[in-house]
Amino acid sequence: MLKPFSLDRMVEAVEAVRQRLLKATKALESAKLPYAVVGGNAVAAWVSRVDRAAVRNTQDVDILIRRQDFDAVRQALESVGFVYRHLHGVDCFLDHSEAHPRDAVHIIFAGEKVKPNDLAPTSSVTDIVQGDSYNVLSLEGLVRMKLTSFRDKDRTHLRDIIEIGLIDASWTSRFQPELASRLQQLLDDPDG
Repeated sequence: MLKPFSLDRMVEAVEAVRQRLLKATKALESAKLPYAVVGGNAVAAWVSRVDRAAVRNTQDVDILIRRQDFDAVRQALESVGFVYRHLHGVDCFLDHSEAHPRDAVHIIFAGEKVKPNDLAPTSSVTDIVQGDSYNVLSLEGLVRMKLTSFRDKDRTHLRDIIEIGLIDASWTSRFQPELASRLQQLLDDPDG
C-alpha cells in the first residue's frame, strides 16, 4: 500500500540500517571474530572520508567472514536477536522472524567466489581498515569486489569512488587484466 510522503520514514530507514550494522559488528567484536564490512556500507564509509554529500544510502548490511567462523558468527548474531535464514542462496540474519530479507545482515565468505563464474574471490578478513566503530574492507579489496560483481549497483558505487578521486587510472595496474579492463571502461566512460 502506498503511504504518504514522509521525511521521517526516510530517516528511519537509514537509521535502521545504521543500527543493524552497529548491532552486528558489536556482536562480532564482542565474540572476537574477524570480519569486514563490505558492500554499500563500506563504499559509504570510504566516500564519507572525502565528501559526505556524495554518500549513498544502502538497504542492507554486508559482512565478510571466514567460512570456518560461520557457526560462531551465527551464535554471536543470534545472541543479540538476529534470526538466521538461508534465502536465495545467501546466508542472512534478519532483524526478526517476520523481517523482509532487505532488513538483514548478508554474509559473504572471505577468499571465495560469490558466484562460480566470478573472476576473482573475495578478499581476506585481514584486509581491513579499522574505523571508529567497525572494521571496513580496504579500499583496494572493496574495489576488487565491486569490479568482480560489476552489477549496475557495483558500477554506480565504483563511479562514486572515482568521482571523488579515491581511485584513478593508476589503479588499473593493481588488478588482473579482466578487472583492470572493467575499471578502465568506467574511467573512460563514467556515464556509459
